[in-house]
Amino acid sequence: MSSNLPHLLRLMLDDMSKASRLYRPTNHWQGSVNELIETIKDQGVGSFRSLPAFLQAFVPNYAFPGYYGEADRYNGMYKALADAFPTESKLEKSQKTTTHSKFNICFTDLLSGRMHALSDYRVFLASYSNHPPYTDKSSESQVGNPLEQFDFDGRRYSRSFLNYLIGLNYLKSTCLPKDIYTVLEIGGGYGSLGEILLSDQRNDCFYINVDIPPTSYVATYYLQKVFGDSEVGDYSRFRGCSSIEIDEIREKFKAVVICPWQLPHLKGQIDLFVNYHSFAEMEPDVVENYCRLVQGLQPRYILLRNLREGKQVVKSPGGFGVKAPILGKDYDRFLPGYKIVGINTIPFGFKTEDDFHSEVRVYKKSEEYNEP
Repeated sequence: MSSNLPHLLRLMLDDMSKASRLYRPTNHWQGSVNELIETIKDQGVGSFRSLPAFLQAFVPNYAFPGYYGEADRYNGMYKALADAFPTESKLEKSQKTTTHSKFNICFTDLLSGRMHALSDYRVFLASYSNHPPYTDKSSESQVGNPLEQFDFDGRRYSRSFLNYLIGLNYLKSTCLPKDIYTVLEIGGGYGSLGEILLSDQRNDCFYINVDIPPTSYVATYYLQKVFGDSEVGDYSRFRGCSSIEIDEIREKFKAVVICPWQLPHLKGQIDLFVNYHSFAEMEPDVVENYCRLVQGLQPRYILLRNLREGKQVVKSPGGFGVKAPILGKDYDRFLPGYKIVGINTIPFGFKTEDDFHSEVRVYKKSEEYNEP
């Protein structure tokens, strides 16, 4: 592996090459992994939240395509709409100035995604309930130099951050969960969920993020910058361990970031398991294996965000997409010890124009489930 890569990332990548295919990138992610590695080699990760490769792979934004890098492509639309306003001869000058000022703000808010973000923020506020996990004081850091981040009521939010906040609210509305002290996530991106849970001491949470490199490397960087190096255990600390005891590592760290082939060595019990989007980008046998391992850790609650119609099927070798999409019924089959207690697309998921709708799914351990 190239010596230009950070030591921790080189360790991860070397070990991944020897791991079972069940723990390596599947078809959809193979191209992205290579591009991300090259980007890290050339530019590092200090500004990963504003670099194109990361934005395309796992740093979602609300803005219209190309808005930040090619804003001029929208000039024609802007001019056409601006010309539709009444001419100065039909309005007092002060009225025209006010009208155009409002138009400028509305149009900019639409293109930048602020309007969409505000809609999600309103859902978050309207659905919030004041019991754990607490999220009402959450405000996202600026680590990674985010290209897009919105300020609402004095706190900062990105699309990833709001997606998790809304999902946690839906979990609370369906389960009224209690005693969520240990949270495991597979495919946690750069660690937004961990930041939300750990930033409020009332939650008393321990966060475990399992992901493939280089995403796991970026998540380690992010969470260590937010909470401190000593508070976040990295891959190298557990490399070669035949047993990773959850209760023991919880005493040393607020969070740990490990790689998928370490998941079978994780021992103990968790309270909540979360997967947002990444299962939808894997093949069914890979997801089934992960679900089997997760069930061995006996989570009481499971929170998933999936594409209701399944990920697009790959059309050519090396292209984006999956060989076989994951649907809701697959999760029901992969999680035999759990009952589905909530499925939602609006307002907690996202209904799209291309009919690949994002739905939030909540499961509860069968012995703790009471029929309404």
